[in-house]
Amino acid sequence: MDVPAWAWVAFLGGLLLLLTIDLLAHRKAHVIGFREAAWWSVGWVSLGVGFAFVIWAWQGPGAAGEYTAAYLLEKSLSVDNLFVFALIFSYFKVPREYQHRVLFYGVLGALVLRFLFIAAGIALLDNFHFVIYLFGAFLLYTAFKMVRGDGVDMDPGNSRAVKLLRKVIPVTDEYQGQHFILRRAGKLVATPLLAVLVAVETADVLFAFDSVPAALGVTNETFLVYTANALAILGLRSLFFLLSGLMEKFHHLATGLAVILAFIGVKMLLTDVWHMPIWLSLVVIAAVLTGAIVWSLATAPPAEGDGDSGPGGPAAGSATATGTAAVAGAGPVAGTAAAGTGAPRGEPGPTDGERRESDVTPVGDQRH
Repeated sequence: MDVPAWAWVAFLGGLLLLLTIDLLAHRKAHVIGFREAAWWSVGWVSLGVGFAFVIWAWQGPGAAGEYTAAYLLEKSLSVDNLFVFALIFSYFKVPREYQHRVLFYGVLGALVLRFLFIAAGIALLDNFHFVIYLFGAFLLYTAFKMVRGDGVDMDPGNSRAVKLLRKVIPVTDEYQGQHFILRRAGKLVATPLLAVLVAVETADVLFAFDSVPAALGVTNETFLVYTANALAILGLRSLFFLLSGLMEKFHHLATGLAVILAFIGVKMLLTDVWHMPIWLSLVVIAAVLTGAIVWSLATAPPAEGDGDSGPGGPAAGSATATGTAAVAGAGPVAGTAAAGTGAPRGEPGPTDGERRESDVTPVGDQRH
């Protein structure tokens, strides 16, 4: 597939325009309601699906099918991220009106990181053909772990990235509007919101190890893989607010995702034996995803495990990234209690008398 430079420039330019519109539309901190999230979700999904028709008119039905399969795959896998986002927001007690700002910059970082992952993966496949077998085996292993419920352990407050952040810059105990960095007593300090952002980016890197090889199992065209990833990720924020409080209902989604990953893994292992038509990949992904959702809605969620400490989530403040754990069952937690030090939920934050507002100067022109 020959992709001229102008196509990349046009897509990246459109991406920046969309991000700018989104940022301006949400420049004022507010709680994203169901109706607002629904409209944004419809818009993002329409954009992602509509781009398939652009690919069809430009490169033909084959490329359009590959893009659509990669988009559906990434969209379904990205839903799994929502469980971890809920865990992170609950752990750090992020006020609901600030959650969109965190997810916006999280998506911005994800767009850059995914491009690097995709470029590296395709470079490996182009130069070392045997890597496709490693990717296939890795996806089968991941699918097996998801079926068993052994996902990626995610403890936001104790992640290495958050610990490293605290070594680089002091983290305050209270939120200061939507600010990530402040100047206090002449020194730069980070707010807990920056720690939350670091935790979100870390989670996305962990998920990229699954989603990028899976997308490369559908197509090895850099432009198709990246555009599918980017357009699926863009709608992740509105989807999070749309499904807040309902995510525990999709309790069979992890099983469906495991089947999809296993299917792509087998497809990669058979690449030199049988070239699977793209329409078959598209049908299998769509059918399994639909079946998992219908199965989840038709059956009652399982009872919470003994390790849970209640409706707030796992006792240790951690959960697996497979979507099988009951993470933040009540949805994003509102409130402004301090969690900058990564303390477990429930510990009291500083009182108004313990902090000096006159010593705090916001850095940059971020709005409250």
